[in-house]
Amino acid sequence: MELSSKEKEVLRFIAEGNSNKKIAEKLFLSDQTVKGYIRGIFRKLDASDRAQAVAIALKKGLVE
Repeated sequence: MELSSKEKEVLRFIAEGNSNKKIAEKLFLSDQTVKGYIRGIFRKLDASDRAQAVAIALKKGLVE
């Protein structure tokens, strides 16, 4: 499955080391909405945590 543009944006913020709360503030979203995007990212990338998601995204060229 391909990540949506919003999921890619959230993933970039994760890769930069931002917390869910900080991501929510930057994107004007609720914490729960960010958590939903992160669950989708984990599912689509078959990742079990943030570090693994970022590692997979780096390998696939989804983030720099």
